Amino acid sequence: MKVHPMPSNQSPFPRREFLKQAGFATFSAAALSSFSWKSSTAQAAEPAGPVLKKAVKIGMVQEGETLLDKFKLVKSLGYDGIELNAPNDISTEEVIAARDESGLPIHGVVNSTHWQKTLTHPDPAIRKEGTESVIQSVQDSKAYGGTSVLIVLGKVQKDVSYQEAYDRSQAAMKEILPHAEDAGIHVLVENVWNNFLLSPMEEARYIDELDSPMAGAYFDVGNVVRFGWPEHWIRTLNKRIIKLDIKEYSRKLQFEEGTGKGFGVELGDGDCDWPAVMQALRDIEYSGWATAEVRGGDAERLKDIEQRMEKCFAS
Repeated sequence: MKVHPMPSNQSPFPRREFLKQAGFATFSAAALSSFSWKSSTAQAAEPAGPVLKKAVKIGMVQEGETLLDKFKLVKSLGYDGIELNAPNDISTEEVIAARDESGLPIHGVVNSTHWQKTLTHPDPAIRKEGTESVIQSVQDSKAYGGTSVLIVLGKVQKDVSYQEAYDRSQAAMKEILPHAEDAGIHVLVENVWNNFLLSPMEEARYIDELDSPMAGAYFDVGNVVRFGWPEHWIRTLNKRIIKLDIKEYSRKLQFEEGTGKGFGVELGDGDCDWPAVMQALRDIEYSGWATAEVRGGDAERLKDIEQRMEKCFAS
């Protein structure tokens, strides 16, 4: 398959209007809250900067005996929501009870098998398991009141060529997306260190080729810093960005101690240019969820993360 650069002025999601006219009510009701499109009237009434809702990943919450305890703690620390892993072994009833009693929204889920049961795996049986796992994640997110599933598409490696990763993952996504459209749940591709979709132009083209309003980007700010600049990616991905992961990266630690060590720096203390990131988010008129993906801990640690997020967002 030939890869052609996507023109910067190409409109993403060409089927959106068609689906809207076809009466895609579930999408309209459940998903538009994640989008950043605003009428001129709404824009005039809102603050000039992005409205970012702060969240954490459930694995970061290392205090509390029960799910409800953890949810109440996160709520008390000033966070707006939380993101779970799915599929999981927690009953839906327990999850919903914790959500409702704590008043803490579950804005989405992270697919829990995407690194093992990849959509790019050489074994078709494993790819099928991975596809079914993402479909289950879609159903779980819907049941929890979420709006998205974060996925890693797979990996380019010795036994998986770039072209194979591209073709296999797109084939799997085209099986998944009809379920996502029915549920009104976004399936969002995260930019990670998987040797795949290495530029924002390529990721934008990949998403557009899926031709679904439920396909989009879950943009990880810190993951890009190793080899690029987040603000560049934000402007190119533009409206395809539905949600954000928030982390930091230090090129100094990368060069001195090793690639993975670059993440060993606190939010605001690395090489992410937060004023430039926030300006880029203003430029694309993004407002929505921003979820920390850093080392978690107890209440004191989680409060420090929340305060650091506030400082970065105020840049």
